[in-house]
Amino acid sequence: MIAETAPAARKWRIDDNTARNLGLVGVLVLLVIIGIITKPDLYSDPTWVRNNFLTILQQASAIGVVTVGMTFVIIGGGIDLSVGAIIALAGVWCTTLATQSYGATGMIFTALVVGIAVGLVNGVLISYGRLVPFIATLAMLVSARGLAAQISGKQTQVSANDTINAIATTKLLGVPLLVWMLAVVVAAGWVLLNRTTFGRRTVAVGGNPEAARLAGINVKRHTVLLYALSGLCCGIAAIMLTSQATSAQAAMANLYELDAIAAAIIGGTLLSGGRGTIIGALFGVLVFSTITNLFAINNLSTEVQNMVKGGIIVAAVLIQQFRYRSLTQLLKR
Repeated sequence: MIAETAPAARKWRIDDNTARNLGLVGVLVLLVIIGIITKPDLYSDPTWVRNNFLTILQQASAIGVVTVGMTFVIIGGGIDLSVGAIIALAGVWCTTLATQSYGATGMIFTALVVGIAVGLVNGVLISYGRLVPFIATLAMLVSARGLAAQISGKQTQVSANDTINAIATTKLLGVPLLVWMLAVVVAAGWVLLNRTTFGRRTVAVGGNPEAARLAGINVKRHTVLLYALSGLCCGIAAIMLTSQATSAQAAMANLYELDAIAAAIIGGTLLSGGRGTIIGALFGVLVFSTITNLFAINNLSTEVQNMVKGGIIVAAVLIQQFRYRSLTQLLKR
């Protein structure tokens, strides 16, 4: 009898990633319930609920794209503190008068190339210069912000390109184009991590670099590519934020690196590397965006919001430290 039921029991076991994602879904549901309790007049309007849901997704779009790149970097055993500065530099560079004269194509091309180039510099400094990722990207944070301020003259640069500006207001099938862009990046990131050799190598490099090297993986080159990928995501985010604000400045995307790291951690990505999921990171972004929205509709201060976010980050790291042992054992029974 035991032999017959054992295989059936295994089919219903939930792996760590699924359990973690279900937990994040539960957090999102809890936040919605809090919203219903605190603002029942708003949540009683179906049209407002739908529009608010799309607003949350739209607000999460740019940071979500950055988080995809950050997740790859952290899984690969690194960290990138310069993503916000890269976005600012890419945004400022693509909105100069010289760049705007080439039209939307020139602006998009510039933002992507700047993002990738800065990411490559980070990767080379870390892989071949043997700098600690924290130090290399911290130095890039300061340098990129400084260069962005130098290029813009510490002034806000207005985007005069209608095509770029329309990205933030365009909708496809009733869904903002920014949300579709996030969906495409998340889908591409998921495929890259879970269905390609690049993804398997990323996990191997983050889990044990020496073992990965002995297995024939060029760890240095792969690390450079991971930071270039993060830079590419920053370039895409720069276009998205420039479209939303119809402008760019050296101070844009401030503290995006902390939000992206926090979202990845909430989603189950290990800071030590070797484990993480794109879907989990997306849920992490949605949790923070929903919290921001909840505080906004209740007119609560940003200070309280930051304290709540800090508490969530600490809780997530503590749960990671215990590796979800108790929850996993409970769900597998």
